[in-house]
Order: sequence, then C-alpha cells, then structure tokens
Amino acid sequence: MEAANRGAAEAGGKSVGLDISLPREQMPNPYVTPELSIQFKYFFMRKLWFAQPAQGLIVFPGGFGTMDELWEFLTLQQTHKMKNRSSIILYGEKFWKRVINFNVMVESGTVSPKDMDLVTFASTPKQAFNILKKDLTRSLSLRPAIHQPFM
Repeated sequence: MEAANRGAAEAGGKSVGLDISLPREQMPNPYVTPELSIQFKYFFMRKLWFAQPAQGLIVFPGGFGTMDELWEFLTLQQTHKMKNRSSIILYGEKFWKRVINFNVMVESGTVSPKDMDLVTFASTPKQAFNILKKDLTRSLSLRPAIHQPFM
C-alpha cells in the first residue's frame, strides 16, 4: 500500500491509510495524509472498509495478509455482496499462476468457470492500467445517471 500512498502524495493528492493494530512493527507509512489515517483493531472491519467503496483492486505478490484480502474481495464479488462490480487485477502473472492454480479449482468444481471472469492477470504497469481503465469506463457507462435538482 505504501507505493499507492507515495504516488498520491508525490502527485499532490491526499492518501487514505487503513492500518491494523498488530503486536509489533505495524505503523502507518509516511505518505498517508495524517487526518486520513484510520486505525483498525480487527482485520474483518478493515477489509470491509476498503472493499465496499472500491472500484478496483490490484493485488501485487504478497504473503498471508495479501491472500486474505484477495480471497475476501473475491468472495464478496462472487456472492454479489458488494454494491458494484470491481476489477480484480492480479499483477505479476507468473507469480500468481504458480501460487494459485485456478484451473484446478475449476476442474474440481470448487469454483465455476464463470467465477474466473472475476480475475484478470497483468504483467506490466501499462497492461494493468489499460485493464483498469477499460473496466472503469464500462462500469461507469452501466450506472444510471444521477440528476441533481436545481437549487
């Protein structure tokens, strides 16, 4: 998350930090806008807060915490528990295809082939950007227009 926070800060924008209280070594990164640094005690609350408003998720190679967030997000999408469909991009295609064999899950019937539409792989920043741009454009065109009354 630090990379996203840093990019926003360097571009002059504000950056939200959703941090978790852990027994050791967990502090907000220096690029989070201080008044937008939110500390959570429980993982499930933190995941809910980042998943519900999200329009996209780009997941970089990571460990148990990354996997936990990925599976939570996928499950919320699969079960239609989120109000909008968000893009899920797994960045670093070689890593993800070695770590998670989605084909075995489909072949054994634990997920449907249609569920695989929830995930897209990207190997370069440009590829990830183009996928996200296409998905966001499609998503915005499907939403009904909101008309504000004149005041």
